[in-house]
Amino acid sequence: MTTNRIAAEDVLVEAARTAGVDPGGAELIRDGSNVMYRLRSGVVARIGRPGTQEVAEREVLVSRWLSQSGLSVVQAVDDLSQGVVVGDRPVTWWRLLPAHRAASPAELGAILRVFHELPAPTEPKLPMYDPFAHLDQRIVEARSVGGDDRDWLLSHVANLRRRYSDLSCGRRFVIHGDAWQGNVAVPDSGPPIVLDLEMVSLGRREWDLIQLAVDYTDFARITSEEYESFVNAYGGYDVTAADGYRTFADIQELRWVCFALSKASARPDAEEQARHRIACIRGEVPRPWSWAAM
Repeated sequence: MTTNRIAAEDVLVEAARTAGVDPGGAELIRDGSNVMYRLRSGVVARIGRPGTQEVAEREVLVSRWLSQSGLSVVQAVDDLSQGVVVGDRPVTWWRLLPAHRAASPAELGAILRVFHELPAPTEPKLPMYDPFAHLDQRIVEARSVGGDDRDWLLSHVANLRRRYSDLSCGRRFVIHGDAWQGNVAVPDSGPPIVLDLEMVSLGRREWDLIQLAVDYTDFARITSEEYESFVNAYGGYDVTAADGYRTFADIQELRWVCFALSKASARPDAEEQARHRIACIRGEVPRPWSWAAM
């Protein structure tokens, strides 16, 4: 069991005590940027990273706003104390999803089309999306990275910042911020449900389209027919043909590298995966790449 998971279990017990929830029999769902547990009561506990109380509280408000806007999204539990903080880590409580599968490319495209048509809300006030958030910090703090790789990664971040700043300013949309097929749950009956709302923000729509696009162009995870269905469902805009596509793609892939680095100190599989990902973006491994899910 990782150090992160032990700490999360302690946070869960204390937060549950504060909120009046029984943490007994809690089942780990995910150990990622956020740690999530399924409780026997049918409630899901979402434990954020240290210092992210404001983000967690906004996520609850975003869920309510999107519901009022007519989207089917993961629901916060209204009768529990939200944003309980234990050891500088916020805990929020969510309703358990029904049985579901991940969205198809076409279903994801249709959801994003609706999402991007939303007017920005007055409340909650959405932040501007920062594609470079935490990247330098994760590279500098990564103990598993050798000096040569660290220097290259920091130089790569700086270069990508310059390339991104050279792009023309695009229109700002309400974006999800982490739009991939697994963040849209399709139940056996009923509409698709949008998950993981902590990165909902204002930004270029390309950030919501890029993840599936690189799945197609750089990883060959989906077929040309599936990618075409995504583009058609979204309304015809193909980000792979857009000005600056390679810059968007390189930034997104660096973000995935840095996520693996953030997990590498506690998980041997993440350390190995981080090394492989670095080799890929350094040009040592030809595309299409194969990266293990984290």
